[in-house]
Amino acid sequence: MYWLAELCVRRPVFALMIIAALVVAGLASFPQLGVDRFPSMDLPTIYVRTYYPGAASQEVESEVSQVIEDAVATVAGIDELRSISSDGSSFVIVTFNLTRNLDAAVQDVRDAVASVRNRLPPGIDPPVVQKQDTDSSPIITLAVSGPRTASELYVLADRYVKNVIESAPGVGQVTIAGAADRAVQVTIDARRLAAHGLSILQVRDALAWQNAEVPGGRVDQGMRERNLRTLGRVRHARDFPDLVVATVGGAAIRLSDLGTVHDATKEIRTLARLNGKPAVVLQVQRQSGENTVKVIQGIKDRLPRCEALLPDDVTVTVIQDQSRYILAALHEIEGHLISGSLLACLTVLVFMRSWRSTLIAAVAIPTSIIATFAFMRAFGFTLNNVTMLALVLMVGVVIDDAIVVLENVFHYIEEQGMDPIRASIEGTREIGPAVLATTLSLVIVFLPVSFLSSVTGRMLFEFGVTATVAIMISMLVSFTLTPMMCSQLLVKGMANPSAPASRRGWYGWLEAGYMACLRL
Repeated sequence: MYWLAELCVRRPVFALMIIAALVVAGLASFPQLGVDRFPSMDLPTIYVRTYYPGAASQEVESEVSQVIEDAVATVAGIDELRSISSDGSSFVIVTFNLTRNLDAAVQDVRDAVASVRNRLPPGIDPPVVQKQDTDSSPIITLAVSGPRTASELYVLADRYVKNVIESAPGVGQVTIAGAADRAVQVTIDARRLAAHGLSILQVRDALAWQNAEVPGGRVDQGMRERNLRTLGRVRHARDFPDLVVATVGGAAIRLSDLGTVHDATKEIRTLARLNGKPAVVLQVQRQSGENTVKVIQGIKDRLPRCEALLPDDVTVTVIQDQSRYILAALHEIEGHLISGSLLACLTVLVFMRSWRSTLIAAVAIPTSIIATFAFMRAFGFTLNNVTMLALVLMVGVVIDDAIVVLENVFHYIEEQGMDPIRASIEGTREIGPAVLATTLSLVIVFLPVSFLSSVTGRMLFEFGVTATVAIMISMLVSFTLTPMMCSQLLVKGMANPSAPASRRGWYGWLEAGYMACLRL
């Protein structure tokens, strides 16, 4: 690295261009960095959710959970397999080895569950297979409330709020909870059913066959071919009572002869209230890799448009907002970053006793940190608690190389009387191997953190890489910008260690104590 330091001393513009290019790239990348609470990572866990309405936990365990577990157990790479069975629901948790490709594992689990679908009891909801994803949690939750029924609020939220929110940049999925879907409710009178000699299964089959649209084949007409289909789906709830269930003695038995039909909703499984008023909840998920704060702000900007479309007695309220926690954490870390930088510069000023020396060393902090943003953008990292923690810790590290080079150049100028240009070259050449060894030792400490073979390693992957990049950039600064600035800013006679002023007061006590320690 000696040749690079000499080149930068003799060609100051070259050194400025190298560092300026890194700083400009960092400044351009900073606004494009995503902002999140934690790093985005694929955890090696897959869930299989199955709902079995009306079943007790023992039935769910034996008829659903055990069947799915036996099928999934044949998938390769499983580290742990367990299930949770409760009344009406089964929850199978599959944990894989970290070396297993998670996308392939999800497909293998889906295939295994599909292979035993016919062995599961009738009446269950189809099993849902999904991987544990940090991006799948809602970033903002909205409530649509007012003095109306849950069904009315559901329709308003779906028509006027959900469609507007989904158009916001970065929004992945909007889910509505707290209201049941619309359904036609058929109530059968058991006595009427028995009087006509029919069973409930006959009623169910009649409804299924007469409320369906099926392909009807095709008709060839010379050079033309027409597709046929049977239009049998009932369009309105008022048409259900006229459906024919059976024919007894030449008389048609209609659904209205056996019971009543109501335009209602499905069984309510979730309920939402806001300040005592009926409400429905909209949970918004972002697209993977999007800036959480920007996505939430885009959603908030669209809320006035939603409220303008809704009736006056219906309101939209934000009840959960991740951006508040993210911004609060980042602002706190930014404060630590700034205060740490100022304290590091103050420490250099106290011991070097020269504002020129302090300026040369202090420049290493912003240049190293800002340039790191460019590499974070290139690696797809975000500004989160982990990467910001790495940058805060690096404040005291990135200045070390510059201080070591600066002190050695300072030594050549003040004690050997060299001119600043020659002192910058010789001082950097002499101390260069030590700086390189120190930098590589720090890299050896921080980089392996990114490759820990555990979930913790995946969480800290961005920490290790960010810290390593900042350290390597600080070494580049110490071999380019620092010697160049020393040759331009340092002059003879800035400080004379043998001067009486340096032997008095606090510095005198410090030197006396230091010399006493050396004599031990």
